[in-house]
Amino acid sequence: MTAPASARRTGRFWLYLPFILIALAALAWTGFWFVVRGRVAEAVDVALAREAGLGRSWDCANRTITGFPFRVELRCASLSLTSARWGEGVRAQTGPAVAVGQIYTPGLVIAEITGPLQASLPEGRKLELGWTGFQTSLSHKAGDPERVALVMTGPSATLSAPGLANETWRAASLETHLRRNPTRPATDKAVDLAIAIKGSVLPALDTLLGIAEPGDVDIQATATQTDAFRIGLNPDALEAWRNAGGQIELTKLVSVKGSSRVEATGQFLLDQTHRVSGQVQASLAGIRQIAGVPVGGLMSGLGGLLGGRLSAQLPGAAPGLTPLPPVVLREGRVYLGPIRLPLQPLPPLY
Repeated sequence: MTAPASARRTGRFWLYLPFILIALAALAWTGFWFVVRGRVAEAVDVALAREAGLGRSWDCANRTITGFPFRVELRCASLSLTSARWGEGVRAQTGPAVAVGQIYTPGLVIAEITGPLQASLPEGRKLELGWTGFQTSLSHKAGDPERVALVMTGPSATLSAPGLANETWRAASLETHLRRNPTRPATDKAVDLAIAIKGSVLPALDTLLGIAEPGDVDIQATATQTDAFRIGLNPDALEAWRNAGGQIELTKLVSVKGSSRVEATGQFLLDQTHRVSGQVQASLAGIRQIAGVPVGGLMSGLGGLLGGRLSAQLPGAAPGLTPLPPVVLREGRVYLGPIRLPLQPLPPLY
């Protein structure tokens, strides 16, 4: 009788073993998830403390960390930033936000934010940025960002300032991608930037060009000495970038608006007055005026001033496009060749 009973117990053990192993694995995974959750919470607290030390106070209202069993989700009922790095207090706030990381892809974080973003800026200016969809992703290695992507659908922005008319902008979509440049020398600290905008409407540009149709814009550029912005985007960072000889190299700009097309390349930097300075080489088609000045008469006049050397001055223009003289930003003024355009002076950035 003993042997058969022992055999039955052994048989039952092997019958229950898979369930026991599953339960142990579930317990182990649960413990692992809570360890990861604790490390994420600790990393967030460290990051917030570091930001506060740099003069930027972030507030994640009603913060929760969920997502068991395969994700870690950091949720905020609202997200706000208060910064004292622009001389005057700057405050921005959005609606609910969530950042998600998969346990099996720890180097990738995806975030979604609900608008609008409302910001109070220096000199009494206010910015409201809205969207129908906002998603951003960050690829990092040991906390060091390698790629950043931002996708917005239906973005719109309104900038208001005391005594001035509101500036508005809207578009069907906007995509922005950043990555560390893999080919430039490490001393350049270069980052590539790509921006694609569909269905853009900017009334100030419509007035400048006399074209009301929505436009598409494709921009590719490289910024150097970007380590200056590790402390954020503020006057100290901009000044450090200027002193390091940082530049933005515009390698491609294509803007299509109705029947018009503009292609351009150029370089930009910050001058001693903290204004954007640089030069743009542009070619265009389908644009009849710039700031109320007829393009045909302008080109003829510039050709006369330059002794008929306008086309030779800008070789390599794309087929079907008319090359312009260099567009120069200098001391806050905008020049088209030797002619200063009747535009308001560019303000200092800081």
